[in-house]
Amino acid sequence: MNSHPKTLTILGATGSVGQSTLDLIRRNPNDFKVIALTAYSKVEELAAAAREFSAEFAVIGDARLLPQLRDALSGTSIAAGAGPNALVEAAERNAAIVMAAIVGAAGLAPTLAAVRRGATVALANKECLVCAGDLMMHEVKAHKATLLPVDSEHNAIFQVFDFEAGKAVDRIILTASGGPFRETPLEALKSVTPAQAVAHPNWDMGAKISVDSATMMNKGLEIIEAYHLFPVERGQIDVLVHPQSVIHSMVEYVDGSTLAQLGSPDMRTPIAYCLAWPGRMTAPVKRLRLEDIGQLTFEAPDLEKFRCLALAMEALSTGGAAPAILNAANEIAVQAFLGGKLGFLDIAAVVEETLAAADMKAPQSLTSVMAIDEEARRTARAFADRMAAKS
Repeated sequence: MNSHPKTLTILGATGSVGQSTLDLIRRNPNDFKVIALTAYSKVEELAAAAREFSAEFAVIGDARLLPQLRDALSGTSIAAGAGPNALVEAAERNAAIVMAAIVGAAGLAPTLAAVRRGATVALANKECLVCAGDLMMHEVKAHKATLLPVDSEHNAIFQVFDFEAGKAVDRIILTASGGPFRETPLEALKSVTPAQAVAHPNWDMGAKISVDSATMMNKGLEIIEAYHLFPVERGQIDVLVHPQSVIHSMVEYVDGSTLAQLGSPDMRTPIAYCLAWPGRMTAPVKRLRLEDIGQLTFEAPDLEKFRCLALAMEALSTGGAAPAILNAANEIAVQAFLGGKLGFLDIAAVVEETLAAADMKAPQSLTSVMAIDEEARRTARAFADRMAAKS
């Protein structure tokens, strides 16, 4: 680590990635200085973290909660803000590293703001590249920002991808745990409950991301992300189900070599890699002991059972607005499932219906991305309501 502390902003400080980031900072207090922290609605948690780490600025996404945040920060010099504009302001503050961990389309504008000032962005928000990949990567290049992937799979690829010899790469292989329903028959998935869907066998994640893992939509979104993050063609990205979640992803080269990054399933490893990059820092994760694991297994994904994965692959091939529409429809469908309105298999059905009804014209700006997102949400909500009424 550097002798001077790195300045850091965390967008989404109360989520699972944000909390893991704060845990690492807490263990390395002399290496980091927190500039800004944001959250959507957890006022007390946000204020407590801002106080603990002496942040300069704390932002609550829900503007109605600003009075509560101000009360929670009374007696400190920490500035308080609220709403979308304040989230952007937090990203624009002069932190060397921005941890972009706001879930959903709400993370687009602040992440883009950090990119446009040339920051090092540790990207944990899938939607930035899924919904606006071409736009985001154009801005990264134009403003000489550094994009470091936080997702364990993309972080693994980043660690073993030879960017100096990209043409020597044959394919990249994203590994997937298969989620809690890997061995569940398709027919049985009709009766899956939200509680069952969020019970991931390996990872501790939020409810929405856990459901995405259960449907394997998360892996579909990761395919789209990988296409933008790495200099490969669409056909050079594969998925392999690996239940132990020890190999986090692989890169296969033209000479037959396959390089893999391995580790215990703990998000603090890829987060630590991003925080310390281009060096490394100690992380309090369980050390990998292959002799204790004994066996690693692999299988091809079942695209019939996990229809969401197939839909994401199709969206990448279609291009244009399709990935953004896919993402928006999935968010609405997952929300309806978690709320008890839809069945588990209805998630894919809503996404498929929304894609079939949409205009695939590519977005040219963040404004057009958001317009596509809003329209897709309206369409998906109508389909979800119709399905719920029939059940």
